[in-house]
Amino acid sequence: MRLSWLVLAVAATAQSVFAQGAAPASPETTAQVGSVWDFVVKGGPMMIPIGACSFVALTIVIERLISLRRKQVIPPKFVSELNEHLEDSDEDYGKALAYCEKSDAPVATVFLAALKRMGQSVETIEKHITQAGEGIVIKLRRNLRALAVIASIAPLLGLLGTIFGMINAFQTVALSGDALGKTELLAKGIYQAMITTAAGLMLAIPVLIAYHFFSTKIEYLVRELDVMTVDFVETHARPSVREAHVGPKLQTVEADSSSGKSAAASA
Repeated sequence: MRLSWLVLAVAATAQSVFAQGAAPASPETTAQVGSVWDFVVKGGPMMIPIGACSFVALTIVIERLISLRRKQVIPPKFVSELNEHLEDSDEDYGKALAYCEKSDAPVATVFLAALKRMGQSVETIEKHITQAGEGIVIKLRRNLRALAVIASIAPLLGLLGTIFGMINAFQTVALSGDALGKTELLAKGIYQAMITTAAGLMLAIPVLIAYHFFSTKIEYLVRELDVMTVDFVETHARPSVREAHVGPKLQTVEADSSSGKSAAASA
């Protein structure tokens, strides 16, 4: 796709140069922009990297819009179905583990880390949940750094194209013997040079907005996921831990008290 874009841009530039050499056009004709493609051609060669950046940014935005949908990250019925598997598992968590492993949702990765440590201390469970959550955040923020880079370099590319255009415009005026009093020679070059700056800003502004939009959405998803995991640990992990550590002590105390009562009764 990028190669075809480059070929089309070079072909269009060559065609415009050939047309200018074959038949001289008036300043109004050369300055007029009739279409988006004409806008791209008049911007010069720096429009090629700007166009490539716009293609990459559009691809990332579409991919993130699909991947960051809530039903992709946190399926609506995931927690309820997981609780049903836990109720039917008879304390072995086999069905629940299989259910989480089968799911591709990021929330399943976090709950799977908790289920594998069931029966251990709450601190151990929370530690593994935190590690799994950090991996999920990295996965959710994938390609966002590329958007930030594009938003930063797009105006610079446009400015660089403007500098090249200004150099070309002043060089044309300097080499022209009858340039004195003909401001249209300079104005035409400046007009075409400013197109790249406009293109760079037109790319950077929506990309920057998309970056902050996705960052905010990821924060809300991570916050919701954190609340769900806390509720899960409070509901399932703490009772198992209490039974594992407090249960035997209670049984020992009850056995001691019952033996004391029987001894007193025999006496």
